[in-house]
Amino acid sequence: MVLTPSETLAADRIGGWLAEASLDGRMVHLEHLRRRDALHAALRDDLPDQIRHLIPAGGLWSHQAHAIDLIRSGRSVVLATPTASGKSLAYQIPIAEAALAPVRPATSLLLFPTKALAQDQLRSVTALGVDPLLAATYDGDCSPEERQWVRQHANVILTNPEMLHHGMLPNHRRWATFLGRLRYIVVDELHVLRGVFGSHVAHLLRRLTRLAHHYGADPTFVFCSATIGEPGRLASELCGRDVIEITDDGSPKGDRHVALWDPTAIPDASRRPRSATTEATDLAASLVRSGLRTLVFCRSRRGTEVLATNLRDALGPDHDDRIQAYRSGYLPAERREIEEALFGGRLDAVVATSALELGVDVGGLDAVVLCGFPGTIASMWQQIGRAGRGAEASVAVLVAGDDQLDRWVMSHPDDTFSRPPERAVTNPANPLIVDAQLACAAHEFPLAPGDDRYWGDSLDDGVLRGVLDDWLAIRRRTPVDLRAVWSGRGWPSRRVSLRSSSSGEFRIVDEGGELIGTIDSGRVHEQTHPGAIYLHQGRAWHVEELDDERAVVRVAPSDGETYTQARSETQIRLLSTDAQRDVGRAGLALGTVEVTHRVTGYQLKRTVDHTTLDHVDLDLEPSVLRTRGVWYMIDAESIELSGVAPAELGGALHAVEHAAIGILPLFAICDRWDVGGISTTWLEETRRPSIVVYDAYPGGAGVAELAFEASDRHLAATLGVVERCRCESGCPSCVQSPKCGNWNDPLDKPGAARLLRTVLYR
Repeated sequence: MVLTPSETLAADRIGGWLAEASLDGRMVHLEHLRRRDALHAALRDDLPDQIRHLIPAGGLWSHQAHAIDLIRSGRSVVLATPTASGKSLAYQIPIAEAALAPVRPATSLLLFPTKALAQDQLRSVTALGVDPLLAATYDGDCSPEERQWVRQHANVILTNPEMLHHGMLPNHRRWATFLGRLRYIVVDELHVLRGVFGSHVAHLLRRLTRLAHHYGADPTFVFCSATIGEPGRLASELCGRDVIEITDDGSPKGDRHVALWDPTAIPDASRRPRSATTEATDLAASLVRSGLRTLVFCRSRRGTEVLATNLRDALGPDHDDRIQAYRSGYLPAERREIEEALFGGRLDAVVATSALELGVDVGGLDAVVLCGFPGTIASMWQQIGRAGRGAEASVAVLVAGDDQLDRWVMSHPDDTFSRPPERAVTNPANPLIVDAQLACAAHEFPLAPGDDRYWGDSLDDGVLRGVLDDWLAIRRRTPVDLRAVWSGRGWPSRRVSLRSSSSGEFRIVDEGGELIGTIDSGRVHEQTHPGAIYLHQGRAWHVEELDDERAVVRVAPSDGETYTQARSETQIRLLSTDAQRDVGRAGLALGTVEVTHRVTGYQLKRTVDHTTLDHVDLDLEPSVLRTRGVWYMIDAESIELSGVAPAELGGALHAVEHAAIGILPLFAICDRWDVGGISTTWLEETRRPSIVVYDAYPGGAGVAELAFEASDRHLAATLGVVERCRCESGCPSCVQSPKCGNWNDPLDKPGAARLLRTVLYR
């Protein structure tokens, strides 16, 4: 691989920066991923003359050729290779060929999770220069006239799941020609289709396939994903058919250096560790001063804005116009302007949330700074991969935050860089999601016995519930030909949110009645109780009133100088057990649980120093959640062997619960806020001390099942986090939780370590 002068210059600058940074004791590990040459392959069958120019001058990379051969033969595939590995071209070539068909030109539908990605891909598809190919976006920004033009003329439509759900499928008769010629369905950024959202999309794709079959088409699926665990399994769950997995990457890669930066690793004991935000600011400033174009990832919208401001201050006024923040909540025009400036090389640094983790083309970047571990190994590689295109060298720095996952990464560098990425999980069998989606399908076209090819056993159970609840009615066409028709009022799709399995939403409105946002009914008491400080798009609001009857939260602007932390009580019932086994000395079970949760009060705290200003009691109605969970059962002998006294047991169990939830994202692509937990010294159903970890969504999102599968490794990682943390009594890096309803009381870190070690190794 021969480097160009610009690539050589970037490599020299990176080398100089690393030489200086490696002298600092806070760089606790440096991983060097060596460059590699491209691996090329030829197509099995030649392309039509009109599109042969789409093959790059150097030829197709091996994974591209393999994918194109399979797609052209009608086989559904998932292409899961790193950022900048040319996944788009693998489906663009078959799409262009299909549009060229002389007798019956085919159509293609491309689904992206965000509008920005659809717009980015539209530019790429249009640049192909294939005349019969008419591509257009179809989203909420389109005017009625634009939507009509798309329906009548476009043969390649780029949209998002929400627009397909709300706009296209309920109006399928107006899309009959497009659906009848549908050859390819492309689903990009597969790895974000997890949990409740992924479960809804699984049904959405079945509804789409069903209507395509009705109009005479049999489309092939093409999934694209960043590197995740078992992508073929996830893709098959989503579309309901076999999907061939392609993960061998033939694209070239430049030298990549990844540094782990631990703010607590300070040789001088007299100095106090600084925050991850401060460290990330200084690192980004030093990279920019070295002439390296830099992208900084932050976990929160507020952190993004703060770090961007601090970075401008650190670099001085000459860089004011060359530093930008990027996050959701910006207007579409603002985001596209930033994307174009970044791609065009007019910015020295961008500070972003995970909104830029997805595949928007940001051009050639030299460096990435991760302000805190992003939660999963898969996301870490996705963010790191945003720098260094093709043969270009790159550097990435992961700055540790102060929670369990960050501490694990700093303590396990070898495991971090060799560990396979996590699996993303869905739960299409969630009855709440099944019923909502079957209602939409019945409204589109009556359900028939043959529809079990799409929904399997879920069809009969869902139809039975629909008939009993009066939103479906059975119509008999012949003695053996039955149909289930929508008998409810209005369009069911308008009442179904793809991002939630909750039975309802609350509207958040300001003093003038203007809509600020919405919140699931399952989270409304926890986050928007009376007196709560609610953050929306980086702005603080004070909750003036919570109207349960009208499902409205009324808010007024807040100065942002305070925040609130709710206190709650949780009770749990184990309703059924589906699987059981032992993990060390502990029993483990998987099943359905019922969680009763009541917010009893809150603390008002000062934002600057987290000082508690007030305690307020509340009297709110409890919420009831039926979901999926796993529970660990500890016997009396294990407790005695551990040396945990009866007075310490509650705190030890509570600490294990927190640490286990904090480290769970290492084993499933989830967030700690996607799960809940409860620990108790006596659970009636198990008749022993128990720890329950459950999905925080009605019906479950699939995380409990994965926690059951990974329990041995999960508990061992939990013990590692507790034992390696240098604090004495517990901190956010080991056993404290930011969402604890009991304000992290009681917690017994030493007892948790002894209990876990006894369960696993004695």
